[in-house]
Amino acid sequence: MRFIRLILLLQFLTLAAYASIFGSVRGIVHDPQHRPVEDAMVMLRSKTSDWSTTTNTDAAGQFTFPAIAIGEYTVTVVAPGFNQMASDVLVNSGSHPVLHFSLNVATTKETVIVSGAPEAVPTDSATPTTLVSRLDIEHTPGAARTNSLAMITDYVPGAYFTHDQLHIRGGHQTSWLIDGVPVPNTNIASNLGPQFDPKDIDYLEVNRGSYGAEFGDRTYGVFNVVPRTGFERNNQGELVLSAGNFYQTNDALSFGSHTERFAYYASLNANRSNFGIQTPVPQVVHDAENGYGGFGSLIFNVDRSNQLRLVTSLRKDYYQIPYDPFPNDIENAPIAANGFAAQYPSLDLRDGDHESDAIANFSWVHTFNSKLLLTVSPFFHYNAADYDSAVTDPVATTEHRGSTYGGGQVSFGANLAKNNLQVGVYSFYQQDNELFGATFNNGTGNPPFTDTEHPTGSLEAFFIDDKFKPVPWLTLTAGMRPTHFSGGVSENAISPRFGVALNVPHLNWTIRAFYGHYYQAPPLITASGPLIQFATANNLGFIKLNGERDEEHQFGLTIPYHGWILDADNFRTNVVNFFDHNNIGESNLFFPITIAQAVIRGWELTLRSPRIAHRGQLHLAYSNQIAEGGGAITGGLTNFSLPAGLSPLDHDQRNTLNLGGDVTLPWRAYASTNIYYGSGFSNAFPGQPYPGAYLPQHTTFDLSVGKDFGERFSASLNAMNVANRRVELDNSVTFGGFHWNNPREIYVELRYRFHY
Repeated sequence: MRFIRLILLLQFLTLAAYASIFGSVRGIVHDPQHRPVEDAMVMLRSKTSDWSTTTNTDAAGQFTFPAIAIGEYTVTVVAPGFNQMASDVLVNSGSHPVLHFSLNVATTKETVIVSGAPEAVPTDSATPTTLVSRLDIEHTPGAARTNSLAMITDYVPGAYFTHDQLHIRGGHQTSWLIDGVPVPNTNIASNLGPQFDPKDIDYLEVNRGSYGAEFGDRTYGVFNVVPRTGFERNNQGELVLSAGNFYQTNDALSFGSHTERFAYYASLNANRSNFGIQTPVPQVVHDAENGYGGFGSLIFNVDRSNQLRLVTSLRKDYYQIPYDPFPNDIENAPIAANGFAAQYPSLDLRDGDHESDAIANFSWVHTFNSKLLLTVSPFFHYNAADYDSAVTDPVATTEHRGSTYGGGQVSFGANLAKNNLQVGVYSFYQQDNELFGATFNNGTGNPPFTDTEHPTGSLEAFFIDDKFKPVPWLTLTAGMRPTHFSGGVSENAISPRFGVALNVPHLNWTIRAFYGHYYQAPPLITASGPLIQFATANNLGFIKLNGERDEEHQFGLTIPYHGWILDADNFRTNVVNFFDHNNIGESNLFFPITIAQAVIRGWELTLRSPRIAHRGQLHLAYSNQIAEGGGAITGGLTNFSLPAGLSPLDHDQRNTLNLGGDVTLPWRAYASTNIYYGSGFSNAFPGQPYPGAYLPQHTTFDLSVGKDFGERFSASLNAMNVANRRVELDNSVTFGGFHWNNPREIYVELRYRFHY
């Protein structure tokens, strides 16, 4: 009944904030005497597709384009008796750039005047943002592969991949949004597979902290996906084929087209490799992976006021879990180097992980007028992770989880002269099916067991947020997000948020500051009966999980200069009930846990250049970060407590640097590189072979070289970790034990574009 009431509420509610994939573009047009130019035609055209729209200025010379998706655009103004003018503009979610056009009287020679430097960064937001385009993904070494997260780790400070999971700002609780609507997923530590194939993404907007109330509660990172729509194609298809070492291949077939009112995009993909996830030793042993998936996007413009959007996605993946094949290693043998206690015996483990993910997201976008926007977005999400051991494992474990989510977001935004008001609800119902089992072949005599659980839960959140601009150079933000969660526990939270963005006149520098609270709902995982007995036999207890509560304050500075953009920020996040994960004994049964407290603090720097000499572009992302936790285990498996005070978490890495760039070469060729440096993650077992509090530093170099052969065919050669520098990244216990960084990977990719 709760679920039915929720759906009815979502269908009839008429107040909520705009879908966060959208911003708007506003402006004013005047003549040389600063008098408004009425009825000038203004065209907004995407720089990456054929999509465009037009409007006319009013009596005050003003124009507005509401409900504009994230991306890069060109605004062109045409008026009788004046020279045509054009300006580039970048739209981020929730941003509302204002352009000023001062038209010159036309001469006998027709000219097009490009206005000054485009607004390349939002000046009305307190949120540090990184925008990655489709071309960035295609040219960044390895980024277009299905299982790659290089589109994030290469461009976003403080983002790195360790123990097989993406971390950003010290945590791995992140939100994926598709078309501006969050994809619900309360589970951590159980998924290795990707959420979306990078080849299906048009733009990826990464927000890290300082979110408005409409953005939800995942403190560490929000990945807002603008999918490919078909507006960039006219009855065109693309075939992608690749082959490389480790017998890898990553292939895709996509189609797309559009009319003025309708656009569609569909793709199929498949991949396999003998190297899947990070290995516990330098050698790649028992580490094959394969997967396939599909993606679809439909957009239909019913009329100028109504748009329908549908996005669907399906993925299935399989991963072998690697093991350490050497019996005398520090993981497997009770030797002096590990205090005569094997750290994580994996010699006899032959485990595998099957994962599935399905998404259906529908949105109705209704524009009442240039100032009022309504969206209604029901969604469905299914996510499963089935972990199985070989029957011959010393402890043959089974952990199957399937989570079904149904709900939606309804949203309304009012974009007034000085206020941008957003009010909304987001809610879902969740049902999990869990199976835990173990068979003991290690001579302990423990009987096998099976435990089945069917927990349910729901979340309802209301949010209100307002951006107030008392003067053009100052934006004040205030909002709150009351949330109710009902599952293994029932919890309520009210999360206030405050921000300020000050744009320094003439310099166009933006100074920003933020203070806010977040509540992250816990996983529904439960345990009873024989599973509790198994945990007890391993000196563990089980406490119901409570939600994570975060307090964040942050300030930053953005400096644009002749197309260069320098952004720096400093942040601190204080956490109660920090989400992490732990395993049971020598098994690969992983449970989420909560640690009493954590403090994550750091400063970040990004630098991005314009196209230098119309050929090259550079990008830099640097983070100095400290991630520490302490206190008792307050939820999940309770076999340990951290030392008194704060100590480094297992993914604490003080310095992370990515420096990359691409250059256009003669004969329609290009080259792209990325250098990654990490100062080393915290050392879980100080002593031999790695003394000290941190594991070794590491540096890798990636390279991609490509060439277009006409309009239809292109080829590229990609090499990751060219020098094959190997180092142990992490010796905390997760999938497969310890983790070394990836070996050298080389592959060739071919793309063939065709019309149908």
